[in-house]
Amino acid sequence: MSEKKITPHPKQRRAPKAQERSQPKNEADSNITCPIYKKCSGCALRNMSYEEQLRFKQVKTERLMGKLCRPDKIIGMADPEGYRHKVQAAYDFKNGKAVFGVYQSATGGVAAAEHCPSNHPRADEIAKAILKTALSLKIPVWSSYNHSGFLRHALIRIAANTGEIMCVIAGTARDFPSKNSFVRELLKKCPDITTLAYTVNTSDKMQQGEKSEILYGPGYIEDIICGKRFRISPKSFAQVNPVQTEKLYGLAMKYAALTGKETVIDAYCGIGTLSIIAADKARSVYGCEINRSAIGDAVINAKLNKSDNVQFICSDSGRFMEEFYSDKLRADVVILDPARAGCDRRFLGALTKISPERIVYISCNPETQARDVFFLIKNGYKLKKLSPVDMFPFADHVETVCLLSKSKNN
Repeated sequence: MSEKKITPHPKQRRAPKAQERSQPKNEADSNITCPIYKKCSGCALRNMSYEEQLRFKQVKTERLMGKLCRPDKIIGMADPEGYRHKVQAAYDFKNGKAVFGVYQSATGGVAAAEHCPSNHPRADEIAKAILKTALSLKIPVWSSYNHSGFLRHALIRIAANTGEIMCVIAGTARDFPSKNSFVRELLKKCPDITTLAYTVNTSDKMQQGEKSEILYGPGYIEDIICGKRFRISPKSFAQVNPVQTEKLYGLAMKYAALTGKETVIDAYCGIGTLSIIAADKARSVYGCEINRSAIGDAVINAKLNKSDNVQFICSDSGRFMEEFYSDKLRADVVILDPARAGCDRRFLGALTKISPERIVYISCNPETQARDVFFLIKNGYKLKKLSPVDMFPFADHVETVCLLSKSKNN
């Protein structure tokens, strides 16, 4: 007699194995290319398709300022992977092993990852080579557990259009152990590095020290942005996504609508990118920046591009704007690209006194931009155009650029 098969009651069916329970619950999760994205938190939207991410960021922008101006369709990327040309790799000694990956600000530790899908692949390779070189020379890696060791983190920046590579090593002591041997061995592994620098970091944060020691190369790299050549030093700011930077700055220049007759202020000018791009179509440009290293690069960049109608000032932006107004100078267009905190009231107050015809406001934080835009509207401006740009695919950040002009009703 054949054996009868017994079908278990639904409640009695075996529990799934661990690997089965960990399988993605939806189709989007099944396409995730990073196994640590939940630990890392740098790519909070990696469980969404790219189309869903763009819709999310579009809605976010509309909710913040949609009542004032209907935002244009968000500008996305054809290929959103590998866009980060500036990578900060953190090192840690944990569980008896030296690792590198993403710094966790909440714990001070590191989410280990030898490859991040958002990073330029070469940057991850160099980060790995730095660790291997340090271990081969018995240079101790920093331990977040007992707060000891030397190698803390590295900044790797790849110039998209020239191929030059800058690498800044951060350690915990002024004296770099086996420094000459380290430089020699790392350059054997990575001969495409064009500038190698060292900085001291004794804080609990991922940051560079006050000074950088140049270990190899000229101490800077150069890249081409919107057809202009720019020098970038270790402590100078430059956008991490070169493809979207071209789109963002092109949009800003479109909104500025320069004819060659305007006086332009580029507040928070950094290394002078927007100042120099605007110079071709403006009568004169004033660039202001509090970072002295960036201003040094900006002055050189103006010479590199023969932009004789640009003047750079190292100052707090609010103070500069007040002095500009006190000197009875006038600006037709003001371009803003502040940090995530946005503009303070001192700056905004002086801006409304100068009263430019157009304000082009670029922001990496739409929440603070919305706050500042409301202030400007109360002081006689109207929001005319607003465009979100996806500078950081897979992250929940969205960059926005808007145009404000003097309201005819005020």
